[in-house]
Amino acid sequence: MRAAYIEQLGTPDVIRYGDLPEPASGPTDVLVRVAVTTVNPVDTFVRSGAYRTPVRFPFVIGRDLAGTVTAAGPGAAGFEIGDRVWCNSLGHAGRQGAAAELAVVPVDRLYRLPAGVSESDAVAVAHPAATAYLALFTHGRVRAGETVVVVGAGGNVGGAVVVLAADAGARVVAVASARDAGYCHDLGAAEVVDYRAPDLADRLRRASPDGVDAYVDTAGRNDLATAVDLLADRGRVVVLAGADTRPVLPVGDLYRKDCAVVGFVISQATTAELAAAARTINRLLAAGRLRPRTTDTLPLADAAEAHRRLEAGALHGRRVVLRVADS
Repeated sequence: MRAAYIEQLGTPDVIRYGDLPEPASGPTDVLVRVAVTTVNPVDTFVRSGAYRTPVRFPFVIGRDLAGTVTAAGPGAAGFEIGDRVWCNSLGHAGRQGAAAELAVVPVDRLYRLPAGVSESDAVAVAHPAATAYLALFTHGRVRAGETVVVVGAGGNVGGAVVVLAADAGARVVAVASARDAGYCHDLGAAEVVDYRAPDLADRLRRASPDGVDAYVDTAGRNDLATAVDLLADRGRVVVLAGADTRPVLPVGDLYRKDCAVVGFVISQATTAELAAAARTINRLLAAGRLRPRTTDTLPLADAAEAHRRLEAGALHGRRVVLRVADS
């Protein structure tokens, strides 16, 4: 089978495109013929070694796929040959990745693709939307009626946070560029504040007169002093990006208001948490409320180029879809 793979950790130049043996599936696995995959920041971290996780060389890269079931083990109940499916948790923790013509997916990591939803749309939103779900509900404990501030709301993860929070009945205050204001409103934001505003904190305070219940920073700015100051009693700050930032934490304000700062990475999510996210993602995909903003489609043979563009910051919010079939 054709695959994008590495034989050592390193720069995008270590990515190879060529033939590998077809993978062998176990009794609780599903063998999927991959139609499309994509590239996420975490894929570059795994490839480079910045995110340490067990890999077995040759290592097929990539986490996300959409495709069609070609075989299912006796312990993989619920899937049949020909089913359209997706997955967003391959390519780490010892599992081979998604960037190949065939991929083995454990049954508890595979989800049906709703009728009428394209494979490209599903693979483009799977990772950002699952990250958004975990931020809001698994770690942020957001409930209907609460106020959620979303920093980086014009981005892929940030936009998904806006959609999922609004769908859950939260009031969303989006922080984004002025040019993204209309986009954020269309996603469900009640108010949009320009992140370049010199009085950003004051504007957020006016937009959240009763305080902020959940402050989700998808841009990785991690201004904890401002975030904690804005929080309502028992408010939560959710941290998921900006690994190199070293913010000041106002401890007194944090504990006097009974607040919390919680961080997470999707790589640590349990299969139950990912499945809960998938149910919401599928519902919103089927309803047409969750979709990628813009995508670039490349053949799988260009996987190394996709990694280069992502690391160079050349995508500007666009999602890359790698076409596996006929690549």
